[in-house]
Amino acid sequence: MTTTSTTPAAIADLSGTYVIDPGHTRIGFQARHAMVTKVRGAFNEFEGSAVVDPADLTMSTAQLTIQAASIDTRNEQRDGHLRSNDFLSMEEHPQITFASTGVRQSGPTSLELTGDLTIKGVTNSVTIPFDFEGAATDPFGNLRVGFEGAVTIHRKDWGITWNAALEGGGVLVSDKVVLEFEVSAIKSA
Repeated sequence: MTTTSTTPAAIADLSGTYVIDPGHTRIGFQARHAMVTKVRGAFNEFEGSAVVDPADLTMSTAQLTIQAASIDTRNEQRDGHLRSNDFLSMEEHPQITFASTGVRQSGPTSLELTGDLTIKGVTNSVTIPFDFEGAATDPFGNLRVGFEGAVTIHRKDWGITWNAALEGGGVLVSDKVVLEFEVSAIKSA
């Protein structure tokens, strides 16, 4: 007796609408602190979706909305500073958004997602390379897909310029910030 699998093995096998599962997804970041260590954090409240067109992947779309106030670096004082006008200005700009403008398959299990990233009211285009980590049907009958990606941005490009000079040279917070995406999404019925 043979069985057939309907689980997608590659990006080309995906189709339909997928919704991010926030309980199994991490939207994170890292930045250098005091020129010697990395501070890592994440956003705990977000929602997003993607529509995958297998006939023409370039027609696929993705969107993500992050609540800026949900920033979490495991340090309440630092998180408060990051929410302030020095960084995210969350009272004026409560959301960070990403809306895709293009998708390009760069390999059998990889793609590049280009889109408009809006932080603190400033929008710039970014291209995020993603690896397709696989697909599986979970115990509840949902088809899940996983993607991981990261991109380095310069926070000054979004008007986030606060810093403090260090006595021995350098600055307290790096301009470069790595945005990290570990996404689990569920196919909509």
